[in-house]
Amino acid sequence: MELNLNEISGIIREEIAGYKSQLDVSTVGRVVEIGDGIARIYGLHDAMAGEMLEFEGGVNGEVFNLDEDSIGAVVYGDYTKIKQGSTVKATGKVLSIPTGEKLLGRVIDSLCRPIDGLGAVELQNWRLIESEAPSIAQRQPVRQPLQTGLKSIDSMIPIGRGQRELIIGDRKTGKTAIALDTIINQRGKDVICIYVAIGQKESTVAGVVDILRKNKAMDYTVVVCAGAADSAPMQYIAPYSGCTIAEYFMYEKNRDTLVVYDDLSKHAVAYRQLSLLLRRPPGREAYPGDIFYLHSRLLERSAKLSAELGGGSMTALPIVETLEGQVSAYIPTNIISITDGQIYLQKDLFHAGVRPAVDVGISVSRVGGNAQVPAMKKVAGKLRLDLAAFRELQDFARLGTELDPAAQAQLDRGYRMVEVLKQKQFSPMTTAEQIVGIFAGSTGLLDDIAVADVSGFLDGLLTCLKTENADILNQIDLTGQLNDDLAGRLSAEIGRYKKEIFKSSSGAV
Repeated sequence: MELNLNEISGIIREEIAGYKSQLDVSTVGRVVEIGDGIARIYGLHDAMAGEMLEFEGGVNGEVFNLDEDSIGAVVYGDYTKIKQGSTVKATGKVLSIPTGEKLLGRVIDSLCRPIDGLGAVELQNWRLIESEAPSIAQRQPVRQPLQTGLKSIDSMIPIGRGQRELIIGDRKTGKTAIALDTIINQRGKDVICIYVAIGQKESTVAGVVDILRKNKAMDYTVVVCAGAADSAPMQYIAPYSGCTIAEYFMYEKNRDTLVVYDDLSKHAVAYRQLSLLLRRPPGREAYPGDIFYLHSRLLERSAKLSAELGGGSMTALPIVETLEGQVSAYIPTNIISITDGQIYLQKDLFHAGVRPAVDVGISVSRVGGNAQVPAMKKVAGKLRLDLAAFRELQDFARLGTELDPAAQAQLDRGYRMVEVLKQKQFSPMTTAEQIVGIFAGSTGLLDDIAVADVSGFLDGLLTCLKTENADILNQIDLTGQLNDDLAGRLSAEIGRYKKEIFKSSSGAV
């Protein structure tokens, strides 16, 4: 039989062209060193920075360092399952997490796995854990208010939807309480809230969840928890996970969202731990050189989106803890420069019973009156300056100097305004209720009320208005305006309550 070499070579070529390999070819490396959530891996020569890795046992990780002969990776999950010599597979993907509306009311870890014992969550939507911030053209100015329900903040340091407002102060000065009050006040206002707990005791997080449940706020809230017992990589990734969940509601559902990062001081410490273990060069206070970028790329994702993108928003309330009031420390100054203002809480005011303990002198909102109801702007326009002047006069009066009648009257009114701005924890007020109190104090209608009786007087006044003249409060809430006619009616009602009801019940005028 005569062989035709051309025919044989043609058949072989066809067979080769039509052959499909059934083998699953993937790049595999081996763990050289593992500990404290950090792995050094040999063999993944084609790995890219930020690429997702899969360790033996299904634990995920991410490439951080690309060294000459090995790579440094962080491990998201239980790194104790990984041993020296374990295999690692490169996935060719970037770290993503599942999101969706079923997360509302749940407590989850940094990778969106439920940790509240209420069963699994079925989620179909996946989003990159780190995405680009909206460009200038994709944003619109911050003008719509996000009410905290706290008189001292809504009147003097207003927050708008899409703003980034830093809450800063020493430990135990009420930082978390302000954030929780703000979340509770969003009930019925169509705002999705995400509370991110970073490096906190699990008992503290359980207390937060309990408060939110009691105030029926968990229906529209997701709690992301990376506790003190969790590894540094899990604490590092937690705020980005919370931001990604908020982005799902902002971009996909065109909703307004609020994210609380509690707190970014511990987040910076976790990142410093990662960087030092990966042997990156330390900088000031042993923090790595990219510590500013760590928080800027997180907070810049907050925005009020343009109408073309649906008009959703993400408002960020990052919390930072100071040591002995050192606002000029490294991490606080970094975050102050990124955010649109700060609410500074002072320890001395807190211990003096002024709560929330907001220091008006250095607290500021760079959005200002643009995100404020017109009625509030009208009654609280001079409040900041008046309170700042009162603090200076108070310091002067402590020297024992005799004051002239005008200065004494200013001091007396200042004491009453401080009482007006005090507020109980977890009892947010509507805009109209806040305006009534500030209006009464700033117009001098409380000047003849004893300082100790101011709080009781305002509580009784609001109860009286709700039962007898609810239309005044409703009109302020609906229109956001306080015209001369409405102001006149309100003044008359305050005067009537003071003469006819408050006097007869307490005799303290």
